[in-house]
This record gives sequence, structure tokens and C-alpha cells, in this order.
Amino acid sequence: MVKRGRPPLPIIGWREWVGLPDFGIEAIKAKVDTGARSSSLHAFDLRVFERDGEDWVRFEVHPVQRKRDRTVTVEARVLEFRSVRSSSGKATTRPVIVTSITLLGSSWPVELTLASRDEMGFRMLLGREAFRRRFLVDAGRSYCGGKPQRKKKPKT
Repeated sequence: MVKRGRPPLPIIGWREWVGLPDFGIEAIKAKVDTGARSSSLHAFDLRVFERDGEDWVRFEVHPVQRKRDRTVTVEARVLEFRSVRSSSGKATTRPVIVTSITLLGSSWPVELTLASRDEMGFRMLLGREAFRRRFLVDAGRSYCGGKPQRKKKPKT
């Protein structure tokens, strides 16, 4: 059923390039997962600390899949610690942060759980709470927002 008076939602594919501007990350490949409620970011060397009476976390991110040559260090205020059940059924407690993401020219805040995703194919998982009422997902498409341009290496 099509609702009248409301513009159609933009379509995204099962994987997309998203930006994390608060972290200085222009593009990170994310799996769009309608089966996952929350979103998750690959983070390692997590260290929780206190600042002005609040919990904060410092962590490292490798924004490029299967590459470890670029590392981004991030500090963020912890929203909460949440029990999250993985696809294998194992529950773990993870820090949750809020940050802005960009996709298809839009930017909005999302909650991200932080976890080691070394064994996973994607550095980021975009769960349905992050895109509900913003986008429709076409599971047969990829990169509806386009691919980032590769930076050319200077000739030596």
C-alpha cells in the first residue's frame, strides 16, 4: 500500500559506503542488516575512562576492510553499556556511543555498539534502527550511494 502525500523513501542496498564525520572517516563499508536491531562498529584497544564524572571510551578503528595501515583513534562519551546477542547467539556487554553518520547526502545521529569485528567481513554493521523511516532496502542492490573515489598514489 502506498501512502499518499508522503514522498517515497530513498533506496539503499545491502551494503553501502557511509561516512563517520565526527571521527574524520569519510567512507567506511557497512553491511545493511535488517535483521539486526542495533548498529555496530569494529573497534579495538577499547579503554573505558572517566571524564567529568561520565564514562568515556577511547578506541582504535581500521576504516578500510582487510587493511591495517590506517588507524583512527577516537574518543567518545559512553551512552550506556548494553547486552548484545551476536548472530552466533553469544551475549556480550558492549559500550554504546552516539555519533553522526552520512549516507546518500543525509546526516543523522545513530547509536553504535563497539566490538571487535575482526572475523567479520565488514567493519560496520548498520542495523534497522539506524535507517528505519529514512530508507528502503533493496537486498539485490549494492552501493546505491556510489563508491568513494580512490586516492591516487603519487608516482615516484
